Amino acid sequence: MKAALQKSPISASCTFVVKELKDMYFDPNWHFHSEYQLFVVLQGRGTRFIGDHVSHFKPSDMVFTGPNLPHLWRSDHEYFEGQKNHSIHGIVIYFHENFLGETTLHKDEMLKLRQLFVKAKRGLDVTGATAVKVCHMMHELLDATGLRSIIHLLEILDVLANAPDLKLLASPGYSNTLKDGDAERMNKIHVYVMKHFQKKISLEEVSSLAHMTPTSFSRYFKTHANKTFSDFVSEIRIGHACKLLIEDDMTVLQTCYESGFQTLSNFNKQFKTITHRSPLQYKKEYTEVLYG
Repeated sequence: MKAALQKSPISASCTFVVKELKDMYFDPNWHFHSEYQLFVVLQGRGTRFIGDHVSHFKPSDMVFTGPNLPHLWRSDHEYFEGQKNHSIHGIVIYFHENFLGETTLHKDEMLKLRQLFVKAKRGLDVTGATAVKVCHMMHELLDATGLRSIIHLLEILDVLANAPDLKLLASPGYSNTLKDGDAERMNKIHVYVMKHFQKKISLEEVSSLAHMTPTSFSRYFKTHANKTFSDFVSEIRIGHACKLLIEDDMTVLQTCYESGFQTLSNFNKQFKTITHRSPLQYKKEYTEVLYG
């Protein structure tokens, strides 16, 4: 397993790094690093974790994260089975806050950029016309070189800094309390839950992974995840349910049991708590947006 706290991907001789990712699945490890990161999914589906926020991801998903904010794009299980028709594609940009120098960010002209960086500490979901425009610019940045590449990165950041359609992801009270050893332990828990969320998961079995008693584990998990373990599992199940309702066109009853819920009443309750709408409303709203 890769180290949870990764080393800087930026060499001392570079201002920033932009990479095109093509593989069977996205990095399956829960991790954090000192750079700002702008990431867009071009191909692939799964579950996205940003701090204490959990959501399903699909192509066009774009997120801007600040330094040391734990994150993970966990591809759906079929991507790990080596099927030829399942692969991922994305573009990621890494840069440090002082990539323009120690003092430039504090100038008057950089006010909106400073505000953007503050918001990015909770993670920002980039959507709508902004996501479309920035995605195109990220493609262009892959081919840019020299000074032009730095100017192009600044143009991307300017679009983000002035965008009206950015959504904060991690909750206001979230802070990264993870040490390197904690991140490894939390990663084990993420992997286990993603493999087994469609069946009943007992507190006893998951606490044994962390070598803790159920009581100690419950307290430990809430401290580091900013939510109870039960809420965490529910969010993953509801994220999967959203995918089934939309992409697989399942009925509400089918979705309920395929997502790991034991009763329809509990599924409906949890779905409304997390998405603020019923499963049918969610499906209807998506269909209206898609087809008009």
